[in-house]
This record gives sequence, structure tokens and C-alpha cells, in this order.
Amino acid sequence: MADITATMVKELRQKTGAGMMECKNALTEVEGDVEKAVELLRVKLGKKVGKLADREAAEGTVQSYIHANGKVGVLVEVDCNTDFVARNEDFIAFAREIAMHLAASPTTKYISSDDIPQEDKDKESRVFEQQVADKPENIRPKIVEGMLKKWYSEVSLLDQKHVNEDKHESKTIEQLRADLSAKTGENVVISRFSRFAVGE
Repeated sequence: MADITATMVKELRQKTGAGMMECKNALTEVEGDVEKAVELLRVKLGKKVGKLADREAAEGTVQSYIHANGKVGVLVEVDCNTDFVARNEDFIAFAREIAMHLAASPTTKYISSDDIPQEDKDKESRVFEQQVADKPENIRPKIVEGMLKKWYSEVSLLDQKHVNEDKHESKTIEQLRADLSAKTGENVVISRFSRFAVGE
């Protein structure tokens, strides 16, 4: 089983313009061979792939959200390929929705689970292993895997369901990002964010 790194995912995204999870899944399927993953994505996604190849997300928007009580605020940068899309209402609305979500999600520290340092993942894994030490040995790895997945959804933005689940049909931030990417035909990238809270 090849170790799929964030760098490999990023390289594949730049070559194809496909979404982060699509790239990660393709790399997993071909055991980390980037060129084979490009072929696989071309088959799966057809004409959409390659349109964005070698085009970096150098345009975009910075949006903010400040909670009504004035005690929590967020700045978020969302990037795309063209200035045309950067000024698009759907694109700006998406960035604002992300800022609002982050204001309500104080545990979010990373954009993707790929951004979490391996040592932090290992540390959490060790803690979870100790917590399930009393369970039958054959099911412990599965339980730990589930606990890690839940932890990712607490600290990693793309793994989270948008806080306004009714409005967004319980979709994750990654699903919303992929939908917008498909709709605009551009590589939509949540680049960075800062959350400010009084007293923190």
C-alpha cells in the first residue's frame, strides 16, 4: 500500500484540476503512480480533466464573517483560476459560507486531513489505542480507525459537514467545494483562514 502524501495529491490536482478527494482516491487506486492517476482521472472525469492543467489558482477572494455578538470573526481566502470566477456571486457566496462555518467551528485547525502533521496523527492514534485496550484485539484497529476519522472531522475543514446542514443538504465542505468547481469549471481551492475569538 503506497503512502499517499499531500505533495502527491497537490501535484495531481495541478495536472488535472480534479478535486482533492478525487485525486487522493485515484492515487490510492494506482498505488501512488501519479502518471497512472492522471490517466485514471481522464477516464473517470472525461473532458473536465486537463482543462485546468498547469493553471494555478492565482485569482480569488478574501471574505470575512463577524458573529453578531462581535466576539468571533473569521477571514478566509478562496482561490480559483480566473478573475471572472473570482467575481462570480456563487464563488463569493461560497467563501462567505466557509467563513461563517469556521466561526462556528472552534476546533478546526487545518484545511485538509493531509495537512495534519504525521506526528499528530500518530499521537492521536496511540491515545485511541489505549482507550480501546479493553476491547477484543481483532476489532481494535477498526475502532481506532473510526475514532481517527471522527477526529479528522473535528480538526480538518474539508472533512466537516457545513454547520447549516439544512441549507447545504448535510454536504461536507469538500463536497460543496467540488460542486462549485464542477459548476464553474475551475479549480476552487480554500487556501487559508484565520479565526479570531475574544480572549483566545
